[in-house]
Amino acid sequence: MLRSLYSGISGLRSHQTMLDVTGNNIANVNTAGFKGSSVVFQDSLSQLIGNAGIPDDQVGGRNPAQVGLGVQVAGIRTNFAQGSAQATGRGGDLMISGDGFFAVRSGGETLYTRAGAFTFDSTGKMVTVDGAVVQGWAAANGVVNTGLAPADIVLPLNAISPARATTSATVTGNLPSTADTGDTLVRDVTVYDAQGTASTLSLTFTKTAAGWDVAEPVSGATGSLTFTDGVQTAPGLTLTAGALTVDLTAVTGYADMSTVAVTGQDGAAAGSLKSYSITGDGSIIGTFSNGRTETLAKIAMATFANPEGLEKAGGTAYRVSANSGQAQFGVPGAAGFGDLVSGALEMSNVDLSQEFTNLIVAQRGFQANARIITTSDEVLQELTQLKR
Repeated sequence: MLRSLYSGISGLRSHQTMLDVTGNNIANVNTAGFKGSSVVFQDSLSQLIGNAGIPDDQVGGRNPAQVGLGVQVAGIRTNFAQGSAQATGRGGDLMISGDGFFAVRSGGETLYTRAGAFTFDSTGKMVTVDGAVVQGWAAANGVVNTGLAPADIVLPLNAISPARATTSATVTGNLPSTADTGDTLVRDVTVYDAQGTASTLSLTFTKTAAGWDVAEPVSGATGSLTFTDGVQTAPGLTLTAGALTVDLTAVTGYADMSTVAVTGQDGAAAGSLKSYSITGDGSIIGTFSNGRTETLAKIAMATFANPEGLEKAGGTAYRVSANSGQAQFGVPGAAGFGDLVSGALEMSNVDLSQEFTNLIVAQRGFQANARIITTSDEVLQELTQLKR
C-alpha cells in the first residue's frame, strides 16, 4: 500500500485529537478554575530511502533521502495562566491570585484544584461543591502551627470564646479647667471577672483648685490630676483599683470641653461563634458574640515543581503524577504561593477567539488529510485498472 495513505490516516487521527481537546476547552468556558489545554504535534518515523555519503577527493558528500510516515500527537499541554476574577460576594468563595492549588481530600486521596467554591457542611467541615474536604491547619487558642501536615478543616460550630477578667482600662478625653471647684463628673464602665460576671467600675472626678481628683469608691483608690497649659504634669496618672489598672495619662485639662470617658477595657464575657471571614493569608477568623475575634484555622496551599505534569482527575481537580513532583505545602501569600481573594472565583482561562481559530485550523487539517486518502485511493484505482 502507499505510504501516503497511512500518512493521511495519521493526520486524521491527530487532528481528531485536536478537535477533541478544543471542544473540551469550549465546553468548559464557564467552569470555575478550569485550565485550557493545547495539542502539540510531531512527525512520525521517517523511512530511509538513501544513505548519507561521505565526501572525498573524487565525489562530494550526499545527504540522506527520507520519506516521512505521517504525524502523531507529541503531547497535550495544560495552560496554567491566571484566569479572570468573577466576584460572587460569598465569603466561602476563594480565588487564588498567583501560583498554587487548594488541597482537598476526596475518598482517601488528596487532590489539588484551583476552583475555590467552598462551604461548610452540617458537621462544620469545609468542603467543595462535590463534598471533598479542604485541607489546612486548625488553630489552638488562636495560634496555627503550619509545620504540621495539613488535615481536614473543621469549623468548631460550638466554639466558645472564654471569659477574660478585666485587668486594665483606659480613660481619655478632656476635663474642663473652667469648672467650679467642687464640681463632679462620674464615668462608669462595665468590667468582668474571670468567670465573665459583669460589674460596674465607677470613677468620680472632683474639681479642685489644683486640678481634678479622681476616686474609685469600691477599692478606695484615689489620685490627683494636675495640668500645665492643658497637658498633664509628667509622668501622668495611673490609678490602681484592686487588680485593675486605670490608665489616665491621656486625659487633658483644657477649658470648656467635658469629654472625659472610659474608652477601653480588656475584659469580656464568654461568647459563642456568630460568623467567620477569610483573610488574604488563608486565615479563617471567627467573630464571637462578645465582640472578640480569633483565628480558627488556616487554609493550606500547594505548589509543584512541574504543574503541567499533574494528571487531571475530573471535577476541575488534579492528582500527583510521576513527572509533577511532590506537593510543597505553604500558606497563602508566602514566597512562591499566591494570595487569596475572598468573595470571588477564578474564571476559566479559555480564550474563545483562540479556540474557534483552533477549530478552523483543525477542520482544515482534517480535510486536507482526508484529501490525501482520497487521492491515494485514486492512485490505487489507476494501478488496479492497468490490467484489464
